[in-house]
Amino acid sequence: MPSDLNRVFMIGRLVRDPELRYTAGGTAVASFSIANNRSYTSNNEKKEQASFFNCVAWGKLGELIVQYCKKGNRIGIEGRLQQRSWDDQNGNKRSTVEVITDNIQFLSPRESSSGGDAPQIDINASYQDVPQPQEIDNNPFSDDDIPF
Repeated sequence: MPSDLNRVFMIGRLVRDPELRYTAGGTAVASFSIANNRSYTSNNEKKEQASFFNCVAWGKLGELIVQYCKKGNRIGIEGRLQQRSWDDQNGNKRSTVEVITDNIQFLSPRESSSGGDAPQIDINASYQDVPQPQEIDNNPFSDDDIPF
């Protein structure tokens, strides 16, 4: 049976500051919204349309977004779409589709205390606790074996 594909790649600006909360089990979850603009031409007139997407990031990724991103920051995200349903306080059925974020790229420069632009955030520096791949010592090839 073939697998379905559910991947989202998006660049946009944060609509508001991300909100962080924790589940009963202590897992961090961040909620944020991205505005994504599209330009098009209609009747020889250039127009723009904004779409707004609700996003969720779990765990350390959610904590990083809350720590480093503010309203108006440009961010790139990768994730998947997920639909969820619930009953509201009045007993009405409600549903939404969200982007469950798996990966982020900070695209706005980080503000420094001096007011100037600082280098972009290195997200890999925040994942020091993640084991890094190690080189294999029993590699039978040398640099001289590479044909280019």
